[in-house]
Amino acid sequence: MPQMAPLNWLLLFIFFTSMFMIFNVMNFYSFSYKPKEKKSEKTKINLNWKW
Repeated sequence: MPQMAPLNWLLLFIFFTSMFMIFNVMNFYSFSYKPKEKKSEKTKINLNWKW
């Protein structure tokens, strides 16, 4: 029945849009940042001059 074709297109659009959004949300939340460990000790400069 050709009268039902717009409903089918609307359902396909909603389905693929929701799959796209779910895919993006899963990728966003599955990525975890690993913070860099900061060194508390500063580099010490030894100025031992030997003339």
